[in-house]
Amino acid sequence: MALDRILLSDFRNHHETRIEGTHQFNLLVGENGAGKTNVLEAISLFAPGRGLRRAQLADMPAQAGPGGFAISAELATPAGPVRLGTGTSAEAPGRRVVQVNQASAPAVRLGEWLSIGWLTPAMDRLFAEGAGARRRFLDRLVLALEPAHAKQAARLEAALRERNRLLSGDVEPDPAWLDAIEAQVAEAGAAVAQARARLVERLQTALLALPEAPFARPSLAYVPGGPLDRDDLTRALAEGRRRDRAAQRTLVGPHRDELAVTMAGKEQPAADCSTGEQKAMLIAITLAHAGLDLDISDDTARPRLLLLDEVAAHLDPLRREALFDRLRAGGAQIWLTGTELPPFAAIEAEAAVWRVSEGAVERLS
Repeated sequence: MALDRILLSDFRNHHETRIEGTHQFNLLVGENGAGKTNVLEAISLFAPGRGLRRAQLADMPAQAGPGGFAISAELATPAGPVRLGTGTSAEAPGRRVVQVNQASAPAVRLGEWLSIGWLTPAMDRLFAEGAGARRRFLDRLVLALEPAHAKQAARLEAALRERNRLLSGDVEPDPAWLDAIEAQVAEAGAAVAQARARLVERLQTALLALPEAPFARPSLAYVPGGPLDRDDLTRALAEGRRRDRAAQRTLVGPHRDELAVTMAGKEQPAADCSTGEQKAMLIAITLAHAGLDLDISDDTARPRLLLLDEVAAHLDPLRREALFDRLRAGGAQIWLTGTELPPFAAIEAEAAVWRVSEGAVERLS
């Protein structure tokens, strides 16, 4: 299996939790608050970024622990097992440490080893929240397919922050310095925007091939916040300096992108659809994206993981069966949480099952 021998030390409510003997389907069952989602969050930290809760590092160590936390796991690859680790120390609670086979590595390199996606109850608000939430969602989907996206997104964020600092200062910024910063914004921004556009196009093609039932089928459109071409974006930034200085922020570029989602057939914006329809569309996007990895030849050696928090319990039996069938065919390693086993009856015999209780994990089957 993709990920095994997972160890959580002083992470959230897990003092010393070991999970071993994973399958394609892995079920974490327990009462609300037992620590099931904490296990998923720990696994999500094997991807670049802040994990499925987008929490601060300082909030992750166990309350009764020494102040830091550690997460490690063994990853199966064609070349042999790889040991991944991440965490913090009590001395530097805001500094994330990443190791690959006990050698230090930057967090952005994690995307080169694993393709991780997730779906959580908090994401049910995705279509009702601001565009920033959908950009983060889109970037995570891109990153799962294109590991280099993390570096380009970080470069874009840093360059934009510097440009905004210059524009909002009391002193008129040096045009030559703005030229240099805008070149960085344009180079990284074009790479980010083009990757987002590629992903949305591929997702839309995959979604069009799916049946309209049992999950509501969404239609996706990428709405760029500026030119996708580097030279065109450079010109747009230069031409907008007066306007941007008055606004004290950059008003054109991929940081203004939007992911437009409508319900196919009804042509209704996702934000105006019912809660159930929104959740069904989000599941459809997640499943379609999980299948895209199979089409990326450069990524065939990267194991895929999908973390699904409290998804099955909110589906009727027909949709649960369809969900499990799609997951089974996709080939990714699946982690699911729930408060009881009956919703997972269709896959229980082929799954590894753990009971989670107050931060303790016990293997059931």
